[in-house]
Amino acid sequence: MTAADFLDLCVDFALVLIAISYALLVVRLVIGPSLADRILALDLVTTLGVGFIGVIGVKTGFYLYVDVAIAVGLVGFLATVALARFYSVRREGDDEQTGLEETR
Repeated sequence: MTAADFLDLCVDFALVLIAISYALLVVRLVIGPSLADRILALDLVTTLGVGFIGVIGVKTGFYLYVDVAIAVGLVGFLATVALARFYSVRREGDDEQTGLEETR
């Protein structure tokens, strides 16, 4: 087995693992019992997308995909921070309405 054959085998294996991860991710997005679970699942969409782009870059030999993966990762990070802030503000609003705010 040559190095190129081994690389092709590893890339195909990585693509299969990413596909299985996406299937499990869809399950978590659909049946996630809370908003926090869904936010984390959306963050994982970005992470798996970056991994998929990176693997495709290795498979095709077109390494410009690495720049695309970095950009997607940065946008995904900002989206996760924004969603976490939204969740935090929403949770504080729920606590104020139910009288469960923290006492200091």
